[in-house]
Amino acid sequence: MTFSILSAFSSDIAIDLGTSNTLVYMKGKGVVVREPSIVAINKKTDKVEAVGREAKEMLGRTPGHIVAVRPLKDGVIADFEVTEQMLAYFIRRVHNRRFLVRPRIIIGVPSGITKVEERAVRDTAYRAKASEVYLLEEAMSAAIGAGLPITEPGGNLIVDIGGGTTDVAVISMAGIVYSRSIRIGGNELDEALINYIKRNYNLLIGERTAENIKMELGSAYPLEEELTMEIKGRDLIEGVPKTITVTDREIREALSEPISTIVDAVRMALENTPPELSADFVDKGIALTGGGALIRNLDVRLREETGIPVTITEDPLSTVVLGVGRVLDDIDLLRRVCLD
Repeated sequence: MTFSILSAFSSDIAIDLGTSNTLVYMKGKGVVVREPSIVAINKKTDKVEAVGREAKEMLGRTPGHIVAVRPLKDGVIADFEVTEQMLAYFIRRVHNRRFLVRPRIIIGVPSGITKVEERAVRDTAYRAKASEVYLLEEAMSAAIGAGLPITEPGGNLIVDIGGGTTDVAVISMAGIVYSRSIRIGGNELDEALINYIKRNYNLLIGERTAENIKMELGSAYPLEEELTMEIKGRDLIEGVPKTITVTDREIREALSEPISTIVDAVRMALENTPPELSADFVDKGIALTGGGALIRNLDVRLREETGIPVTITEDPLSTVVLGVGRVLDDIDLLRRVCLD
């Protein structure tokens, strides 16, 4: 593995290229971009109209010739061209729109990514003007970002619930002992809510409304006091706007299936961990991170089902990019943990 002399002076960046959000960490500056992974494209001109937050504002509200695209699906690139444009936009933005900068980039990718998908991420980053590209599994990145002692000979169990995937991994001595990536994350939870409201109330709601409901009422285990929320949508029978009131119990029921799948993935990790490392979890517990970690009482549910303590990391939404950023500052660690 070689590091060019130029790369030492270039503005190196670390990227958490997520299905829902893209975060960029810049050497010496910390997290400098935190934007939705959405691009708005004008179909008539094939030009990018907006990227990130501005594009998200357009979701479901654009004329026919402007489409808001999510170029990543289930943690991997679904639309190469749009992802390249999005990456190039963020790279230019963090470098104050200087066009000659060719940074060294480290990108967090889902555990279990295929070689074809790996190559697609690398190629896209190179086309977006990277000088060198390194990939790091998100579970490893999250463990580093959470401050877990990953280089020591002891078991660390990390559960990272992102927008498109949930990564569960057991890490010891800077290596992954067991990892599993399931294609369930925040987007599937939103989808489950949309389907539940449609099935039970004949009401059609959009992605943004579903995300708001998840954040306001979503829970994985009964709450101490009942919460309610008014939601607006389109009545599928009458075809007119309608408002209904839902409770946290209903939303918990709507989310029960995808959340049970996540819990099952954690239990499977425990069953597949060597006993010597399993013993470490009793003291260290499970580290829970990613946007999904913010669902109320998910830590309680996991603790109830596994009998192991659960800790939510300090800044769940930034854990992966902070981990990739730390590796950016530590070349020895990069050599140990990056994918070949």
